[in-house]
Amino acid sequence: MRQALISDIHGNLEALQAVLADISGQSIDQVVCLGDIVGYGPNPNECLEIVSRKSSLTILGNHDQAALIDPDGFNPVALRAIYWTRDQLDTGSNQVVNRRWDFLSELPRMHVQDKFLFVHGSPRDATNEYVFPETIYDKNKMESMFQKVPQYCFQGHTHMPGVFTPDLEFIRPHQCDFVFALGKEKLMVNVGSVGQPRDEDNRACYTIIDHSEKKIYFRRVPYNFEDTIKKIYAADELDNMLGDRLRTGR
Repeated sequence: MRQALISDIHGNLEALQAVLADISGQSIDQVVCLGDIVGYGPNPNECLEIVSRKSSLTILGNHDQAALIDPDGFNPVALRAIYWTRDQLDTGSNQVVNRRWDFLSELPRMHVQDKFLFVHGSPRDATNEYVFPETIYDKNKMESMFQKVPQYCFQGHTHMPGVFTPDLEFIRPHQCDFVFALGKEKLMVNVGSVGQPRDEDNRACYTIIDHSEKKIYFRRVPYNFEDTIKKIYAADELDNMLGDRLRTGR
């Protein structure tokens, strides 16, 4: 089986469409979304509708959660964006609006599939905890998280793809030629961000698990981010920096 793992779409329709087009040519059996369908970007409704149809499994992200309940720990830019997103989710017929909110409210915080754990944040805090590349320097934190990993944990949240090892390494995709073998050691894998990359590569990112080959593949997909930027600029409640950062991938 080949699974495509997407995460952190953040209302970026152009990036999502480009990634799904790429997925269609990769002999994928199942799409898994690790959360943050909404927040920051200009097309939350469209992205939510697509994910609800295309994804076999969707995990709750912290921005998805913030759309449902009062946001906690959000900076002013993210807070304005999530309030705007709530208004967008409430547009349309009662049936459509109710379907959106029902979908979000029923998303699980984590999912275990054999030796694979799927979360948005971390194996220790499935929704909110960040695991940045520099977290490898916090030995106690890393050991605590790896204790919660059955064998492999796949996550998003930081928008920075790569592989964390129990030896306190963070291996970026380009350091392994975008392919990493799944061996016996435990791993935490960040699948990257579809809609708001922050690793200085402005291409959309997703990850493939090939269960027969026992390998993961990091994929980068170019998309027309200028169209997304124009829509962000046109929405007064969305800060222009949310568009500007799409150009630089930061």
